[in-house]
Amino acid sequence: MVVVVQIGLALLVVILTINYLLVRQNIKYGRHIPGPVPLPIVGCFYLYINLKPEDIIDFVSDLRKRYGNLFRVWIGNRLALFCTNVKYNETVLSSQKLIRKSELYKFLIPWLGDGLLLSTGQKWFSKRKILTPAFHFKILDQFIEVFHKQSSILADRLRPEANGQLVNIYPFVTLAALDIICETAMGTSINAQTDADSAYVKAITELSLVLTGRFVKVWQRVDFLFNLSPDKRRQDRIIKVLHDFTTKIIQSRRRELMEQGGGGTVEDEDMADLGTKRRMAFLDVLLQATIDGRPLTDREIQEEVDTFMFEGHDTTTIAISFTLLLLARHPEVQERVYREVAAIVGNDPATPATHRNLQDMKYLELVIKESLRLYPPVPIIARRFTENVELGGKIVPEGSNFNIGIMHMHRDPTLFPDPERFDPERFAPDRTMEQSSPYAYVPFSAGPRNCIGQKFAMLELKSTVSKVIRHFKLTAAGPEPKLTMQLTLKPRDGLYIGFVPRG
Repeated sequence: MVVVVQIGLALLVVILTINYLLVRQNIKYGRHIPGPVPLPIVGCFYLYINLKPEDIIDFVSDLRKRYGNLFRVWIGNRLALFCTNVKYNETVLSSQKLIRKSELYKFLIPWLGDGLLLSTGQKWFSKRKILTPAFHFKILDQFIEVFHKQSSILADRLRPEANGQLVNIYPFVTLAALDIICETAMGTSINAQTDADSAYVKAITELSLVLTGRFVKVWQRVDFLFNLSPDKRRQDRIIKVLHDFTTKIIQSRRRELMEQGGGGTVEDEDMADLGTKRRMAFLDVLLQATIDGRPLTDREIQEEVDTFMFEGHDTTTIAISFTLLLLARHPEVQERVYREVAAIVGNDPATPATHRNLQDMKYLELVIKESLRLYPPVPIIARRFTENVELGGKIVPEGSNFNIGIMHMHRDPTLFPDPERFDPERFAPDRTMEQSSPYAYVPFSAGPRNCIGQKFAMLELKSTVSKVIRHFKLTAAGPEPKLTMQLTLKPRDGLYIGFVPRG
């Protein structure tokens, strides 16, 4: 027993010594960057003890007011920086080298594996190349039918609630977005809007809460401690549900493709002919793609499908919901959107909007862009530096986590005059030059790791918002929702809108 205690103490001394040396090595770089005072060994751990997801936005805002647009926080021996300086963010986002995601993204690995979101280096470049054809306009054009079908179901589900009273619209939009991404990513519908109790729908929601817990409970960032917690067993159970579902779909689609004799690969020059015979899901493109001359394995395909599911439903739910909230608050903007949509598609809300119709909705696009400025679905993104980086004459050491505060940057009055005002016209072509840098507005990130699906997202947003506006007049909006961080931006207590049928 004595020997065990001695060994334990010796290991503790070694760990503390290494921790001290690492901090001492990096402190010379971090000391010129303002930030809260770190304690020995644990750093600024004390700041996170009572932190909740709904506190994160205000937490960053308070530190930014105190320490400026670039500040640092020590978590143990890890240096984390938070930045809303456009020049510094451009340095990072435009780099072809600084593409490794922050180490906090590792919490997503059990679910998403080494897919496009989490991979780095040559593997990321290869995956980006093979996935680009999945967003070719010929394939996107086929998804317009899915957008129309699912947004029509959304309108039907909202109709019984359309009496002018405030309704929490967020869960309705969530299920519609899930149906859309399932059908476009996997070629199958989970009928989330008509079967909200499905195991897959519940698993997506539950996993988001577990992963968010690891972000705010800093002790759970240590794998050893997390693996001892009930949350680890809960996470394993949820991920098995998600993986079993996508695996079943992939195997079924692969068999179907082989039976149809579709064993060929998808190359860029083939894109002009895609979609002429049948609608292709992203999964079909993946099943026919190759890396270094070989087909993708089921595991590699699953990683990308799960990544599409994660990135494609949560973010669009947020964007659609907040756009509708802002339209409810600004009836004059809503009326202008309705007039534009009616002029393009007609007065019958059942008429499908074509790809060209959606592209012609220029004012609606300004509205959506302004909504994404005020409520970016991913308010903070992060990189882990793989080399020393100079920012404004200050050296930030390799291994540092660099957090870009998108939401705070979007509301910076030096970048966007009167930033709290909803003003779609600020994105009109004759006013876009007011922005000091193309990196001041980055709801889809920017640079080489920008969102590969942003054109898909804009079409989905236009289709769904225009469908709701064609069916209903938004008459009222609830109070400003309390914002929370659960991997993405979310309204903690829902998002309330009043609406009545048009005509």
